[in-house]
Amino acid sequence: MAKLENGYVQVYTGNGKGKTTAAIGQGVRSAGNELKVYMVQFLKTFDTGELKSIKKLEPYFQIFRFETPRGFFWTLNDKEKEELKIEIQEAYKFCYEALEKNKCDVLIMDEIMGALSNKLVSVDQILELIRIKPKSVELILTGRNVPEEIVKKSDLVTEMKEIKHYFEKGVAAREGIEY
Repeated sequence: MAKLENGYVQVYTGNGKGKTTAAIGQGVRSAGNELKVYMVQFLKTFDTGELKSIKKLEPYFQIFRFETPRGFFWTLNDKEKEELKIEIQEAYKFCYEALEKNKCDVLIMDEIMGALSNKLVSVDQILELIRIKPKSVELILTGRNVPEEIVKKSDLVTEMKEIKHYFEKGVAAREGIEY
């Protein structure tokens, strides 16, 4: 089984499409080289094509979700937001333990910056994961609006910049393409 000598911290951010897609692409490449990949998806509860595809790559690539389907964050009432925060913290603990116990070679925290923007996790919590990350583990973080403190601690930051998008023409999210 392949092992990484040096794992780094990668961030995929920006307003453009492709953050999750880039992270999954890296995960597929890693799984193809028999690295163990965990992907924890935050703020995503609906059925997506990647769930079906990644199932075929088990045991090398696994996706984990901890949240009850509720709708978008901005549509939730205070009680639902508090319930969501508890679930997000469970997902965070899972990630912490995965790093602490060296359970995977690549840990993808998909849309963790969305959880951060909605105050469901803190900057300090994410910095703590970067701090405890074993040398041989690649940590991939996705989402918009990455705080400068996280950028400074990261080794690679790629910004997806939207130049033109068919959503502007009223095209809705499409199964198999956007989800």
